[in-house]
Amino acid sequence: MGSLLRLVALVAVGLGPARAQSTAADDDGTATARPAAVSEDAAAGEDWTFSASAFAYFVPEDRNYVQPTVMADRGSLHLETRYNYEAQETGSVWLGVNFGGEGTISWAFTPMVGGVVGATTGIAPGLRGSLGWWRLELSVEGEYVMDMGDPEGTFLYQWSELTLAPVDWFRFGIASQRTRAYESELDIQRGFLAGFTYEAFDLSAYVFNPDEADPTVVFALAVEF
Repeated sequence: MGSLLRLVALVAVGLGPARAQSTAADDDGTATARPAAVSEDAAAGEDWTFSASAFAYFVPEDRNYVQPTVMADRGSLHLETRYNYEAQETGSVWLGVNFGGEGTISWAFTPMVGGVVGATTGIAPGLRGSLGWWRLELSVEGEYVMDMGDPEGTFLYQWSELTLAPVDWFRFGIASQRTRAYESELDIQRGFLAGFTYEAFDLSAYVFNPDEADPTVVFALAVEF
């Protein structure tokens, strides 16, 4: 329980990717996004929805890599798999439960539990969540990996975004992450993002540590189907 509380606290503090999500508003200002990327049919338990994303990391003085994620949702059921997230050459599989609501304020919360195998091996409680109002959205994800082979490898990961979408197809804002997938002198990396949406596709760009001579740059492509 203490680990989960620390996870929630750190995610709340870190402003900055849940990934490939956007908030739009109707003419009356009602938030219409379903932040957990669950369609109305899926929320009603009538159909599956799927999404896939790939984040390309360009890390100064380190190895560049791609981090793919695939998600499937049906009603309250959430399934997910990740690669190169907890560490490079490491995969994880997740099972979660979707909660959410829409209105003037839209919200979504998905607690999860996952297994991690590869360069890091362990189990992890995790979460995805978001809060949308008007054209603003705060989205977060985090996980507390308990390394079964090396207690010192236990680590709290987080990724978050705070964005404004002046039009339905464009958003910008700030982002943060805490990761061990690559080496960084900063415990929490912060930066800026810009994202573009066209139908089911979303393209985003992130610049972390922009005050450094060689910032980390990330490009992300996501699709829902």
